[in-house]
Amino acid sequence: MSEDIGFRRALRHHGRQLLRAFNSNKASWVGLVLFLGIVACALLAPWLSSHDPAEQYMGARLAPPSAEFLLGTDDFGRDILSRLLYGARLSLLIGLTSTTLALVIGSLIGALAGFYGGRFDLLIMQAMDVLLAFPSLILGLLVVAMLGPSIANLTIAIALTAVPAFARIARSPTLVIKQREFILAGRTLGFGDARLLGRHILPNIAPEILVMGSLWLGTTIRVESSLAFIGLGVPPPTSTWGGMIRSGFENILDSPWLVLWPSLAILLCVFSLNLLGDGLRDAIDPKLRGEG
Repeated sequence: MSEDIGFRRALRHHGRQLLRAFNSNKASWVGLVLFLGIVACALLAPWLSSHDPAEQYMGARLAPPSAEFLLGTDDFGRDILSRLLYGARLSLLIGLTSTTLALVIGSLIGALAGFYGGRFDLLIMQAMDVLLAFPSLILGLLVVAMLGPSIANLTIAIALTAVPAFARIARSPTLVIKQREFILAGRTLGFGDARLLGRHILPNIAPEILVMGSLWLGTTIRVESSLAFIGLGVPPPTSTWGGMIRSGFENILDSPWLVLWPSLAILLCVFSLNLLGDGLRDAIDPKLRGEG
């Protein structure tokens, strides 16, 4: 019971710190509002779009922005606005799912490595170093090329590129926290390893991991778009931002809006997540808050 009360107090404390950091860093609110706006547009796609994203208007191929097609049409006569809104759903879904998967797996690996140390820690970190030696795009390309392009395979590939980063972020504070008095006291009281990790270590390293997650989410969206651009994304006619850029690249000189709108969507999404990540970083770093 006392542990639950302490955990709730810690959550309220972190919440107050987060709010103070956001109030002191106004750009964080801009990032939060921008990202929530993008998410809202994706969720409300059926109501915001006036056309079916897969419907082809062959008489209006490569039409410029107009009253009927606000952002123009592509080379198949499909409404770009509708495809942009529905593409946001899939791009955000892949980004959020792969980031969450990498966060959970990477954090557990890093926390276990830091907690047990020794040869186990050395072996795990050497494996993570091997994965980190590959650039994110190259590693994702290799995995998708082996598994084949699909939503599930793309999510797994992108998550794999992020696991080493989360493992390193989780390992470093675990090495420090496991030496603190409350962990040593827990061992004295007979607490098991699972209880120490789940109740005491993971909640204390969660802020650093969440900051990494907010920043890496923008990276996963960018990697997904890059893989789609080189033909290893979700197969057409399914709409994604990267796929829209790829299909419109051949007509970029005559119809630049084909590439402009999805590129701006990716830019705004990544920009908003970077601003949001800065606010979260300010909230957890005592030096940036002026406390140290």
